[in-house]
Amino acid sequence: MIEKRPQEFLIRFFDILFSVMAIVVMFPFMLPVMVILKCTGEHDIFYVQKRVGYNGREFNLFKFATMLRDSPNLPGGIFTGTNDPRILPIGKFLRKTKINELPQLINIFIGQMSIVGYRPLMKCSYEKYSEEAKKKIRNAKPGLSGIGSIMFRNEEEIMQCVIDKENFYKDVVMPYKGKLESWYADNANLKNYFKIIFVTVLIVLKSSSNIYMRAFKDLPIIPEELKIFIR
Repeated sequence: MIEKRPQEFLIRFFDILFSVMAIVVMFPFMLPVMVILKCTGEHDIFYVQKRVGYNGREFNLFKFATMLRDSPNLPGGIFTGTNDPRILPIGKFLRKTKINELPQLINIFIGQMSIVGYRPLMKCSYEKYSEEAKKKIRNAKPGLSGIGSIMFRNEEEIMQCVIDKENFYKDVVMPYKGKLESWYADNANLKNYFKIIFVTVLIVLKSSSNIYMRAFKDLPIIPEELKIFIR
């Protein structure tokens, strides 16, 4: 078995390799998106937001703009609805297909993120993690995908089904997310890195798939309040 430090080196190598390959391959598809965004909405191509990363430090995360510029300060706040009026005309398509996440390949290439890791959050959401969870993920990089991102891929739909969104997010969603991200911090290795990439691709192709349940059999138990939502 490869020791932890060489595995970290190999993961960084694959992060660079895959991010460069993806940027080259996907650029012809991203270019029309950039043109459409420039010509519609508020003419912003990228949405840049501070997120918490390695060692608890904030960094600028890049996404394609899918919502109005001042969305966090408009009705709805940090919670986004399925038919949210703040979403731009092309935004719904970009969010559903996850194309809006592609600019994070830049974050990965420059070393702020990894292909696989915990979900990068705004500081106000990050602070809702338990101290134990924050300690576990502190020395890891956030990821474009990860076990938390996979299991909460329909988070917007979940939150739309809840009346008391703020408390449900704080008391149910975030504690379980913290357990999932802590699980990966404890099991971060080259094997799980590739397994999560593989599972992510399958789920993008078929969003209803629950292949992660077969791929990762020792995940934290899903709370009763979430069992009807997480599939």
